[in-house]
Amino acid sequence: MNENNQEQHFSVCLDNKDCDNLEKRKIYRIIPDQEAAKEGYLRVVDESGEDYLYPESYFVLLELPLEAQEALGSG
Repeated sequence: MNENNQEQHFSVCLDNKDCDNLEKRKIYRIIPDQEAAKEGYLRVVDESGEDYLYPESYFVLLELPLEAQEALGSG
C-alpha cells in the first residue's frame, strides 16, 4: 500500500523516437512537474529507473484505480 496514500500518475508510451529507455505500449510512472508541463514535457521514470523529461506527445495519461496505482508504484 502507498505509504502516503496519495494518488500517483501514470501514462502509456505511444512513441519512443531516439529514446532507448522507453518502450512503446508500456506504462510509466509520471512525476508531477509544472515547469516541464509548461514546456510540453512530462517527467517520466523510464527503464533506467531514473526520472527524465520526455515530450508529452510520446504519452497518453491514464486514470487508474488506486489498487492499480499501488501495484504499479511499488516496483
